[in-house]
Amino acid sequence: MKVRFMSLASGSSGNCYFLGTEEYGILIDAGIAARTIKKHLRDAGIGIETIRAIFITHDHADHIKGVAGLGERFHIPVYATALTHKGIERSYCVTEKLTTSAHIIPKEVPLTLEDFQIEAFEVPHDGTDNVGYCISIAGRVFVFLTDLGHITATAAAYISRANYLIMEANYDEDMLRMGPYPYYLKERITGSTGHLSNATTADFLAAHFPQGLRHIWLCHLSRENNHPELAVKTVELRLKEHGIIVGRDVLLTALKRTTPSEIYELD
Repeated sequence: MKVRFMSLASGSSGNCYFLGTEEYGILIDAGIAARTIKKHLRDAGIGIETIRAIFITHDHADHIKGVAGLGERFHIPVYATALTHKGIERSYCVTEKLTTSAHIIPKEVPLTLEDFQIEAFEVPHDGTDNVGYCISIAGRVFVFLTDLGHITATAAAYISRANYLIMEANYDEDMLRMGPYPYYLKERITGSTGHLSNATTADFLAAHFPQGLRHIWLCHLSRENNHPELAVKTVELRLKEHGIIVGRDVLLTALKRTTPSEIYELD
């Protein structure tokens, strides 16, 4: 079975990821307009009718903007924790409420959806409730960690299982410190419920490199406080210091903020 992965958008302006087979798939987050998601999928040869479910990481606007437009209009189940669903109900950016499409996913309880097995697990971020996802399909394990302030023991345990890892590298520490953001926002970003820096992600992966890891996609890069080349180079150099060579031992890619990636076909 071929497994396909694509990022439709990855950044503070919106986040949405596709994971699937040649016949159907799921979305992780829907933080861009529903019509844009539909168009990007169509351009990639993926019909919206093949999307079996949407899994939401948390209730910040850049992860849920398009969720009602997909869930209610196209009758796609929307899975989130109970608290996240309450946050979606309160959100200013969701004008059409989820009624028939809302479904609850408990943390660390596997959910089977056709060939997928999906587990939500808690991560530290400042939304109402926040999860990463561990998704198994056809013997491959994908782990999504898009927003988190630090790497907990729980998150580390799921990362250790990953063959394919989508992990935040939000900011470069020097760029953030010297940049235009106000002090309170810098404190929020660097706090324990904020975001991961390039260096934090690099240090963790170098010290705790999963044995079966094949590809790392760096996600949720800041427009103002990061550059894709800088994020990749930071991780690449730190891995090299530990004898892990990008291109030989693992692939490494920074995902685009506002435009779709290529479709990665994983045999």
